[in-house]
Amino acid sequence: MSKAGYYKVSGSEGAEKNANASEIELSDNIEKQPLHAASPAKKPEGKKDEDQFLKDGKSKIDYVMVYKNETKEGEDEAKRAKRRKEFFANLKEEGLILEQADPDTIPAATEEGEELPASESPDYQKMEEEDKNTFIKVHAPWSVLSRYAEEMKIKMPIKENDIDEPTTIWTFLRKVPNPFALSTEFVPQETNYFTLAFVRSREDEFIMESRDTFFSGTTRSRIVHEILEKARYDPDDKTKFGYDHMVANGSLAACFPLHDGDWHSDQSLLTHGPLNDRHLLYEEWASPKKFYKQQPLNLIRSYFGDKIGLYFSWLGYYTIMLTYAAIFGVVTFLLGCITLGSSVKVQEICNEEGVGSLVMCPLCNERCDYWHLSSSCFYSKLTYLFDNWATVIFAIFMSLWATMFCEFWKRRENTLQYEWDLFGFEDNEENVRPEFEAKAPDKRISPITKLSEPYLALRTKFPRIAASIMSILFMILLVVAAVISVIIYRIAIKVALARTGSEFVSSMSSIVTSVTASFISVILIMILQNVYERIAVWLTDLELHRTETEYEDSFVFKMYLFAFVNYYSTSFYIAFLKGKIPGNPSDYGKIFGLRQEECDASGCMQELFINIAITMCGKQFFNNFMELGTPVILNCIRSYKGRQEEKKGRGKYEQWEKDLDLADIGPRGLFKEYLEMVVQFGFTTIFVCAFPLAPFFALLNNLIEIRLDAFKFISQLRRPYAARAQDIGAWYAILVGIGNLSVLTNALVLAFTSEFIPQAVYKRRGGNGTLAGYMDFSLSHFNPEDFEEGSAPIDSEFGNITDCRYRGFYESTAPYNYNYDNWVILTWKLFFVLIYEHVIYLIKFALAYMIPDVPDFVRDQIRRENYLAQQALHEATLQRALRDDQDDRKGGASNA
Repeated sequence: MSKAGYYKVSGSEGAEKNANASEIELSDNIEKQPLHAASPAKKPEGKKDEDQFLKDGKSKIDYVMVYKNETKEGEDEAKRAKRRKEFFANLKEEGLILEQADPDTIPAATEEGEELPASESPDYQKMEEEDKNTFIKVHAPWSVLSRYAEEMKIKMPIKENDIDEPTTIWTFLRKVPNPFALSTEFVPQETNYFTLAFVRSREDEFIMESRDTFFSGTTRSRIVHEILEKARYDPDDKTKFGYDHMVANGSLAACFPLHDGDWHSDQSLLTHGPLNDRHLLYEEWASPKKFYKQQPLNLIRSYFGDKIGLYFSWLGYYTIMLTYAAIFGVVTFLLGCITLGSSVKVQEICNEEGVGSLVMCPLCNERCDYWHLSSSCFYSKLTYLFDNWATVIFAIFMSLWATMFCEFWKRRENTLQYEWDLFGFEDNEENVRPEFEAKAPDKRISPITKLSEPYLALRTKFPRIAASIMSILFMILLVVAAVISVIIYRIAIKVALARTGSEFVSSMSSIVTSVTASFISVILIMILQNVYERIAVWLTDLELHRTETEYEDSFVFKMYLFAFVNYYSTSFYIAFLKGKIPGNPSDYGKIFGLRQEECDASGCMQELFINIAITMCGKQFFNNFMELGTPVILNCIRSYKGRQEEKKGRGKYEQWEKDLDLADIGPRGLFKEYLEMVVQFGFTTIFVCAFPLAPFFALLNNLIEIRLDAFKFISQLRRPYAARAQDIGAWYAILVGIGNLSVLTNALVLAFTSEFIPQAVYKRRGGNGTLAGYMDFSLSHFNPEDFEEGSAPIDSEFGNITDCRYRGFYESTAPYNYNYDNWVILTWKLFFVLIYEHVIYLIKFALAYMIPDVPDFVRDQIRRENYLAQQALHEATLQRALRDDQDDRKGGASNA
């Protein structure tokens, strides 16, 4: 129950007192009853929203189970039927009411107009020739809801919040008209309540309009899901339980809570209002017209549950914070564009009559000719846009921004934890995974309850963890092998392009190599990611975790560790390895016998930028297409028959049939959404100084992502069960780790990849405060007579060259060792990294210390709620004592 508001479910839920149990109870011979055809829509039209209730029109459908009844009977089908019978019997024993949906046939008529029995209908006989779907509607009566609400410690409202929010500057700002705010006409502000764990014996102490509306739809589906998850389908084997196992072995085709109804309407929301909460969510959240509006988080949480609500809250908060980073990044880029014309370095490289006429040493052995420095004019301009004095300031800002984002999200998350009753969920409310209860080989006495409980001893756990670690290491080595193959490709294609003999092709070899290699990396990343995900699921299942939170955290860490290596390894190579040990023309560095890649004369920043831009943007485009495009196409195909039947006037396309035709969210739910955003967060922080526009492109993507995800959840996915979660889990620790790592990586990029330190040293030591002559300073001299064997160009068009230049700080004579300037610059690079990371880390930790995790206002509300809980317990104890005393007096009087 929301503290931010007591969400009232429209309609009548749970009016089972007036229902005829014989009508809505599942019959014992359910397997022999007429069955549905695969997604037909043939039932006659009925009243609005009748497919949200059982036959009595009052009992809310909380869940739907579906199974196929194949015409070909065999041993396997008999086993599945037996499992279903046992499973359904156990559900009925728990108190759930099951009702089979009516067959979807319209009775045929004779020539005289008399109705034929359904079994003699041509439509029915046609259905007999095909596999059919049987829909079992599940309703939880009040007795079941109240009993499980008490067992699951579900908090419900006891008193309206009477603490006034403190007056701050934000109080006044909220009164200012806000074009981004939601429409209060359709999404009104919800009442704030204090809550307490539900107790059946104290039902009258809770705020309850009626039993029908007391539990929200998400709470009802969560309770039913708990029952379905633990119900056994084999009385002789305790490990055979749960609807998910029934789906896996084919006994059930699907199991899901119903959507509230249609998500779209031909009529205007302004004139006719919303059809249901699903329609309201589409109009106020998923509609492209609302891309700039705030998200209705309480309504999202009320419809989809806490876990999905937390995800969209985090995504929205991250997008808002990206706005500041995007503005700073765009300003940094624009400053680069504005000051490009005044860059001395660019002017020198592009001056074909001056420094640009310097003859450079060949880029490959034998078949590559000498070239002029002016050929790098385009690269120097591209590099300057992302490698200028503003980049350093932006890198510092982004390092602090990452900390501010994590800290302020922690405050926001704690506020939501209180408002949505999530505090203490993992410690007090989260249940043990049924798989752990069934498969844990050991037992122990619980230190908390002093009762026997399933347990996984270290001797059993260690081999499982060791197997996981070895498998993860193997997959990481596989990624490293893929990266090496891309490196070899880069070397080979660059040499091939340089050997073409065309000056234009040779000059473009660097950018062509970077672009094609980046696209190949993206393809390899996607393939390896899908393969590893399957392996990670198997490994996490093998580890046999106790709770769902522990399971998810383990899976998340495995997948992100792999994703980190998978997505960022190429960028790390370009930033910190490429061109760092190329040797000199008398002794080139080699990889597998191939001459190592060298950076352009203007540096490697432009290649790092290209790689990050293509990998980041390419990944986002591919993921968005796969996440939305695939479900839309498949859903259209699956629902075609039902839609056509309805258009022909053959009846209504029932809600449970529509939902069955939708895509399933999958067992790992929001994992891919979180992974996509956290990988993006890495690109916007770890190498952000090489691509200041990364936050801007991330912001654009997220503005689209929020609405695409909203549309997907509203219209393309079955309604997931209302899972609970205390926080965003292991993702927060990963975000903090990325933020801390970004300080070091950006310091290293600025020091060792960009030209920031060499240019600063030159200005102080030989440039008289300017960069005039810097290119001549940064290029070493080489005597062509000293080329190593097989390196000198054959049939050079440059004639007799006595001196060529190459990048680096080397002596001008053999053996071409590093010169004094190299060691001075290296010292300053190390000193810069040391000072940069120490100062930024100090500021980060100071900010983290100064920003409290829990707002004072929320802390006061928590204390107030605890006080009310203690007061309620005290009053209940006094009443019990008074009743006992009265009973004792009555007993004494009767004895007298």
